[in-house]
Amino acid sequence: MKKYLDFLIKGVYAGVLISIGGIAYLAIENKIVGSFIFSFGLLTVCMYSFNLFTGKVGYLLVNKANYLIELLLSLIGNFLGTFIIGNLMRLTRFKIYIDTAKNIVNVKLSDNILSIFILSIFCGMIMYIAVNNYKKRKDVIGKYFTIFMGIMAFILCGFEHCVANMFYFSIAGIFSFKVLLYLLIMILGNSVGSLIIAFYDNRYSEK
Repeated sequence: MKKYLDFLIKGVYAGVLISIGGIAYLAIENKIVGSFIFSFGLLTVCMYSFNLFTGKVGYLLVNKANYLIELLLSLIGNFLGTFIIGNLMRLTRFKIYIDTAKNIVNVKLSDNILSIFILSIFCGMIMYIAVNNYKKRKDVIGKYFTIFMGIMAFILCGFEHCVANMFYFSIAGIFSFKVLLYLLIMILGNSVGSLIIAFYDNRYSEK
């Protein structure tokens, strides 16, 4: 039982850190700088070994079936973390960024499901590469540079990250059946993208 609680708690922490990255992105007008600072979220998640769904789902291929429980609890924790921080920010002077978050959310909700799915796949691919390089590489460029470049790439390209979007929906205060549906599509797309790269990494890359 304690093991499962740990999965959930580590997921909450990851959601909190990704939310902090999201706050920075909303607060900084220069989107290039904002996307760079957003990288703080993934970097600290990796450093502290917290459970970010998009950083873990690619390892489904090399784990036993019960790994699905860890993934599910991580995802629930990610949502709780982003929901808590998003709603806390609505109670502070940072509520001035609510309209900015609403604009981001409305762009996503005005898109079609296929587009959201495809953009989520690309984000999932980037996330696996960034996290896996952090885990495996010892050199600074391979370990840290990929984290920053990966985050900046998916944000500036407009790819869809399910956990980051959980934060944007939370701070915007927008939840509906459509939001739930789109989040599920993003989760699926992130998973597919991550597994595509993980499959190559596990089967074809040099060990």
